[in-house]
Amino acid sequence: MKITAIIARFLLGLIFLVFGLNGFFHFIPMPPPTGVAGQFMGALFVSQYLVVVFALQLIGAVLLLINRYVPLALAILAPIIFNILFFHILMAPSGLPLALLVTVLWIFTFLGVRSAFAGLLQPRVAVPASH
Repeated sequence: MKITAIIARFLLGLIFLVFGLNGFFHFIPMPPPTGVAGQFMGALFVSQYLVVVFALQLIGAVLLLINRYVPLALAILAPIIFNILFFHILMAPSGLPLALLVTVLWIFTFLGVRSAFAGLLQPRVAVPASH
């Protein structure tokens, strides 16, 4: 399982590095989506929201690739992956296979460092008595 988590971490970092850099340098030609997906992406583009998303992708990717602050990288990338996944489920199904791959890679990477999230996954937390 440890080797799987390492491979997943590296691949996830590589994917987000490439697509994060592509958001700034446009070296992978992508035709603009049509319909509702196009309207949604258009709004994200003109509002400069995508600049923040691409920057966060790069930060998460670098952290994963250098194997530092991996839980932080996963926390940064989780909402981005959620939005990518549901964008493709609801508006642009052609990109769903890559979105699913990224989701699976995130899960495998998470499983490798899940102990770092132990405090977040407790059903109840004892509240200290006030003095």
